[in-house]
Amino acid sequence: MSGKTKAVAPEALPPDAVERGKELHRAMVRIRRFEERVGELFAAGELPGFVHLSIGQESVPVGVIDELRETDYITATHRGHGHILAKGASFAPMLAELMGRTSGYCKGKGGSMHIFDITLGILGANGILGASQPIAVGAAFSARLRGRDDVVATFFGEGASAQGAIHEAMNLAAVWKAPVVFVAEINGFAELTPYEVHVPIASLADRGAAYGIPAVTVDALDVFAVAEAARECVARARAGEGPSLLELRTLRWRGHYEGDPQRYRDPEELERRAAVDPIDHLVLRLRESGVSEDELTAAVDAVDAELEAALEEARSGPLPEGAAALEDVYTTTGSASA
Repeated sequence: MSGKTKAVAPEALPPDAVERGKELHRAMVRIRRFEERVGELFAAGELPGFVHLSIGQESVPVGVIDELRETDYITATHRGHGHILAKGASFAPMLAELMGRTSGYCKGKGGSMHIFDITLGILGANGILGASQPIAVGAAFSARLRGRDDVVATFFGEGASAQGAIHEAMNLAAVWKAPVVFVAEINGFAELTPYEVHVPIASLADRGAAYGIPAVTVDALDVFAVAEAARECVARARAGEGPSLLELRTLRWRGHYEGDPQRYRDPEELERRAAVDPIDHLVLRLRESGVSEDELTAAVDAVDAELEAALEEARSGPLPEGAAALEDVYTTTGSASA
């Protein structure tokens, strides 16, 4: 990961934060390398359906989810690979799911936009904008009914922000003081439409006041700043003080979907965006803190080796039989305590 953000060297990390910085770096690199490889696989025709990549936005899921416990929950977006990986998903079943293999998290039936694993606290990515927020509020209310202090972080973008379901979810979460962190992941576009064209306010954080929800806006270039803001929101939720709205300003490097010709974007604007890299920003801070180039390179190489081994495993997984289409449609088992 060569540094692109070179204009001003970020300050060194405090000595007690360096090890955590290395962990956050590895987590962001895992997402970046995974998505770069997914882009290549899609271009080569190995993946069915569409994929939506979050390259350049890695600090959002990593910074927020690093503040959660294993028992906490998340709901993700259609651009959700990063959220899923940050919550503990493994490469091989992720890749298998994208390939439609039965060894995937959802037996190859969910694909890129519908990955789910309750054992990891992942209540699903979702191809429907705004559909995840009511699920998050329900999960948060369920945790409280069960006497647990679990927290739910739910992610959405500016494109989903006008959906009525999100407003209803915020309102109900505020009324119930549900332990939810609403994370508005602002990457500049709703599909092909720039933020300023379809959002009438400068900041989505302003909407928090309408529901009596504390809100804050953070530049997501710095993963530590994201984590610090998330820590306050999570602590508030866990203490029974209700929801928060965390607006994270990030940048979308790629198109809405892989293969998007992006005729709606200025090439110079694309180049400027790709120069603002949260991974490189952290790398510069780690270098300033005395972490060697060899150690940073070794971390990336280790992720690459893990990813290639996982890809080989995913490719060897079986494709589903036709009869599998009739399975997992209904359930007749389970209990309210499950």
